Amino acid sequence: MNLKLSKSSIKAQSSISITGSKSESNRLLLLQVLYPTIKIKNISNSDDSKLMTAALASKDQEIDIHHAGTAMRFLTAYFSTQEGRETILTGSKRMKERPIKILVEALNQLGADIVYKEKEGFPPLLIKGKTLTKSKVSLNTNVSSQYISALLLIASKLENGLELTLKGKITSVPYIKMTLDLLKRIDVDSTFIENTITVKAKKLEIKKTHLTVESDWSSVSYFYSIVALSKIGTTIQLSSYTKSSLQGDSILTELYKSFGVSTRFQEHSIILEKTNTVNPEISIDFDLSKAPDIAQTISVTVFALGLESNLTGLHTLKIKETDRLVALKTEIEKLGGQVKITNESLHLSASKKINENILIATYKDHRMAMAFAPLALKVAIEIEDYMVVSKSYPAFWEDLNSLGIEINK
Repeated sequence: MNLKLSKSSIKAQSSISITGSKSESNRLLLLQVLYPTIKIKNISNSDDSKLMTAALASKDQEIDIHHAGTAMRFLTAYFSTQEGRETILTGSKRMKERPIKILVEALNQLGADIVYKEKEGFPPLLIKGKTLTKSKVSLNTNVSSQYISALLLIASKLENGLELTLKGKITSVPYIKMTLDLLKRIDVDSTFIENTITVKAKKLEIKKTHLTVESDWSSVSYFYSIVALSKIGTTIQLSSYTKSSLQGDSILTELYKSFGVSTRFQEHSIILEKTNTVNPEISIDFDLSKAPDIAQTISVTVFALGLESNLTGLHTLKIKETDRLVALKTEIEKLGGQVKITNESLHLSASKKINENILIATYKDHRMAMAFAPLALKVAIEIEDYMVVSKSYPAFWEDLNSLGIEINK
């Protein structure tokens, strides 16, 4: 089903509450199964976190995680350690096209027993759980930091802990540091020195620990985009956020200064305000290797403001829910933009016109739907398969409507 967004103006002042980070939630859900004394508050209400919860609780031999890429990586590691249990881990058609060979090879180096059910290097996987006694492994790091986090999350439960050597340029470092910080919060000892991460084994149960998941910074990116496209003085208050975030996407506070958006921190919230207009002659040049999930949002913001941009560090976008670089090029060009892409970059030429009433294809990718929605402040637009947003942000359209954006199914 499609959703029509009329050309709209938003309220001068609004407030929205966003649920917990999907990235933090999925890490903590796995750690909670390993250490049941952990209690978690503000878990993400995303489809991905619901799928993760269901998979961890399931006793079935075959587990289908649909489009949930994070769950596929984390659960591959988890089920490899479950001695005596045989699991078939599968997913959607697109999931079966997303590579997992690097992680499988690393786990097998540690002594795991994982084989491919269909195509070599891709899900579905047959995982025969066993006790992993080896502790040293090396990993190529130029694809996805989730492979690294998957290993780190199970590391403290391995017989001899883990010494992980990373080879190549490390991608999405903030997500690795998030994992290590969460381990620290449950008293698991680790070090990250140069290209080596060491996690010590923890045999004993941890003391009862209450952890609160911070609200999702990836989700707040769309409101940064909306404020950037609004009148000077427009404000949106969002909760619950802190200055000391574990999430790499919190870099939005700095990046969106280039679009005239300021961020003020209060006790448990942030206030976004449009403070000034943007010089149309500037070029927006960002390296997004540490926060690739906000590339789509930034691309649409740049296009809507008629700016030029060069975005780099985007090589992981090709193995997401869709090839996000190709998808961005296709949809922005339908709207009248000019885009050039490589395997790791996107160049957008300045554009003076936005075509109206264009149907945006979402490619079963939640971020495509949400990233293009702010264009409703400039032109009427239509979003295909709009409920794909439930993967990470089920209440997105209701929250958008509360700002004043007119929505018709």
